[in-house]
Amino acid sequence: MKRNRQVVNFALLLGMASMIFASCQTEKREGEPAQQNTVDKLNENGTFPVAYIDTDSLLRQYGLAIHLQEELLKKEEKSRTDFNEQAKKLQAQMTEFQRKVQNNGFLSRERAEQEQRNLMARDQELQNLNTKLSQELMGEQESLNRQLRDTLSNYLEEFNADGRYKLILSNIMGDNVLYSAPGINITKQVSEALNKRYESSKNKKSKTE
Repeated sequence: MKRNRQVVNFALLLGMASMIFASCQTEKREGEPAQQNTVDKLNENGTFPVAYIDTDSLLRQYGLAIHLQEELLKKEEKSRTDFNEQAKKLQAQMTEFQRKVQNNGFLSRERAEQEQRNLMARDQELQNLNTKLSQELMGEQESLNRQLRDTLSNYLEEFNADGRYKLILSNIMGDNVLYSAPGINITKQVSEALNKRYESSKNKKSKTE
């Protein structure tokens, strides 16, 4: 089964080049950490209020992303194992067929041809299964990407309810941000908040089970 190990490409979930928010009002919040104060000062000076999230860092830190990635990898491992078992059985049947042909093990030519057709049909079934399993895994991956994207999008709307940012970018593997002022990277703030929600959700779920 030729299929590269699919590590969940959750970069797609942050593939939104930007998230633009309607409000442009900026308010200086009391009790904010030093990083946020830096952003507030930039806004007060008339600088376009922008922030970014390091996608790779967020995915390594966010519990839900880690959990979904592990679940998808388990499904991939199971499908690969099931496919390989069936492929080994077919290979053994083909080897046995060749041995019987070489040793005149079939009662008639018609019987040998029938067995050959059966093996060819089985081989086509395995190819179809390989395609089906690959498509199912791709569908699972896209579904998980949408789940994470929606989770992040919903949280960022709440996070930016005060309109402090007009633009939030996704920095993938450091390709999109060459320089940033202190406080522009909000990855830690977002990941901590998302993990707090995720843990709270898990606790509530465990209590109801």
